[in-house]
Amino acid sequence: MADIIRVVILSFVEGLTEFIPVSSTGHLIIVNELVQLKPESFANIFNIIIQLGAIMAVVVLYFQKLNPFSKDEKHKTDTINIWKKVIIGALPAAVLGLLFDDIIDAHLMNAKVVATMLFLWGLVIILIEKRNIKNENTIENMSYRTALLIGMAQCFAMVPGTSRSAATIIGAMLLGLSRVESAEFSFFLAIPTMFGATSLKVVKLIINKTPITSFQVMLIVLGMVLSFIFALIVIRKFMDYVKNHDFVVFGVYRMILSIVVLAYFLMK
Repeated sequence: MADIIRVVILSFVEGLTEFIPVSSTGHLIIVNELVQLKPESFANIFNIIIQLGAIMAVVVLYFQKLNPFSKDEKHKTDTINIWKKVIIGALPAAVLGLLFDDIIDAHLMNAKVVATMLFLWGLVIILIEKRNIKNENTIENMSYRTALLIGMAQCFAMVPGTSRSAATIIGAMLLGLSRVESAEFSFFLAIPTMFGATSLKVVKLIINKTPITSFQVMLIVLGMVLSFIFALIVIRKFMDYVKNHDFVVFGVYRMILSIVVLAYFLMK
């Protein structure tokens, strides 16, 4: 029963933080310090795989826009072009993820790294927003080169605590997309990127013959379902917020949280 409660808490954190620029993985690492899903190897696997549930929320909410099998030829063409840009944008993270996944797991998956990146990227968000950028470009109008550059910006998020959505949204805004379009493209990029990250973890489980119990599998499935539900709610609320507000509040939150986390671990 205790593990189920832990899963509910972790899934809530995942669904709440996956698509806003505060770092879901970073929050899960921090919460794991307090909730302590055991063993640590299972906790790391759980944190990555339940992201798949959150990604399905994007697929459901944007199914019409992302469905390449529409009978409307113009819509079909536009959708295929979006998918081309998403795939191009996902390539840098796919390549670097294969090369450095084990190194990141071994050396960067800790609260001190998370706290540092929370602070630095919080500062970046505030400084970028203070520039008061007014962009009007859309996903449909942006070039494939721009999609690739946004994908390269996404690679910064390989360091826990950075936030994949922060890196891609800020990168997209600097490259000319509006705030709303930047957020949407960040959501779309998450689909292949995080599906790939999850698949890589599963493949490693199989190759390494990592022991996993049926109860742990059940916990992962439960976590995915709950993450999906929470993410569904958060994405809708976040997009309503983005239409009328900037991201400064998220930058301030990140910096405050980083100080709290560092203080906690220094006193530990």
